[in-house]
Amino acid sequence: MNFIEDVVEAFPAARPALIEVTAEGERRLHHFGELFARSAGLSGVLAARGVRRGDVVMTLVGSRVEWVLALLACWRMGAVALPCNPQLRRKDLELRVAAAGPRLAIGEARYLGELPDGVPYIDMAEIERIFDEDRPQETPAAVEDLEPGDPAVIVFTSGTTGEPRGVVYPQSYLAGQRLQAEHWFGSRPGEVAWCTAAPGWSKSTRNAFVAPWLSGAVAVLHDGRFDPAERLALCGELGVNVLCQAPTEYRMLASRAELRPIPTLRRLVSAGEPIEPEMIRLFREQLGLPIADGYGQTETGPVSGMRPGEDDPDRDGSMGRPLPGIEVRVADPEDGVGELQLRTTTSPTFFARYLDGEAFEGEWWATGDRVREDADGYLWFEGRGDDLILSSGYRIGPFEVESALVSHPAVAEAAAVAAPDPERGSIVRAVVVLRAGNEPSPERARELQEHVKAQTAPYKYPRIVEFASDLPKTNSGKIRRAELRRGYP
Repeated sequence: MNFIEDVVEAFPAARPALIEVTAEGERRLHHFGELFARSAGLSGVLAARGVRRGDVVMTLVGSRVEWVLALLACWRMGAVALPCNPQLRRKDLELRVAAAGPRLAIGEARYLGELPDGVPYIDMAEIERIFDEDRPQETPAAVEDLEPGDPAVIVFTSGTTGEPRGVVYPQSYLAGQRLQAEHWFGSRPGEVAWCTAAPGWSKSTRNAFVAPWLSGAVAVLHDGRFDPAERLALCGELGVNVLCQAPTEYRMLASRAELRPIPTLRRLVSAGEPIEPEMIRLFREQLGLPIADGYGQTETGPVSGMRPGEDDPDRDGSMGRPLPGIEVRVADPEDGVGELQLRTTTSPTFFARYLDGEAFEGEWWATGDRVREDADGYLWFEGRGDDLILSSGYRIGPFEVESALVSHPAVAEAAAVAAPDPERGSIVRAVVVLRAGNEPSPERARELQEHVKAQTAPYKYPRIVEFASDLPKTNSGKIRRAELRRGYP
């Protein structure tokens, strides 16, 4: 198998593949023929620099076509792509270099300064010179005949609870994305699909262009900073049909931009962390579209999601059902809530091993996430196992508290964690970010406490409410709960 032959070369050369929006706002349309030829040329450059099948190539490139070309060149020749978020700093990169041992790095000049000493690299400006038509080109590397288990991509975990760890995906991971592309992401042939995740995260690796192409859609890359109003405008101007964002981005759209229907927009999807039912209802009311939540981990790839055609307001906030063929179970449930576990042999996107060589040999993968399953097989996130709050014998999932807080019109974001209490063992502590125009005060804190009591079981209300200008998050947008438990802000 080879992604180049199986997917890229299978499309007519003149068929649109990618819409690129530069940081300066310039629009560029790239066709499959161009991407095939330029990635082939880049593979020749990599080969001339000593890259061989199985070698690791690191990228420090933003959401630009060159990032796509680098990954395609790697997959053509059987090299292993290590896409890194351009915001990583030297310490982050030192960890990745030590673990992966890249043969070569490809990057933009503004990011290469953080690269540890001793790593050979190619500047993007150099690649542009190489592709100058007046210069002789390197002979493209051969399209390798790869085995399903051969390594294709390395992505590092977020490091929310410890040091990031390199996860190795096999070649079958790429083809396996067809399952979620059809049954969750939901783009169709000829449509335009935009996954806004930055390079370096598992979601961008599978949904920035792989899932759109597997479903016959045109992908979108935008290298500019996130601006809520601009994002909505671009969706209209580019004719976006499917928009995939993190929950944080949806919340920012709701709080900082005017929500209005976009004629071409047909489907909204979200993943990375749970999204509140209230936010889903808001988008249904303002845009006429619900947000289809999905669930997966770096190690597992996509596991569950709200499928195309499903829109039941009673299921707003659900992680959806397991994707077709994927088997999960809720282990050791108490009051209906237990740990979500995945039967590894049923997942076409399960990782091969960690970079340190450790591979998971068991039948059931323990996600560490606590969920409940309703009578129709829909999964509902209750929190990480170590995020659950035990108070006076009650087991309180932080997400339910946060959802209740965010439903208040004055609240933009909220996070709930446990705080020690001599009588109750723990109590709920909430850190709240208010919307513009609302000021923190003891009166506001009491108002929010009463609001939570009215929204959910009273024992779940936050006995401590503190205010902050923002919440601590990883680069992928996940809340750093450990930092909150240590007393932030």
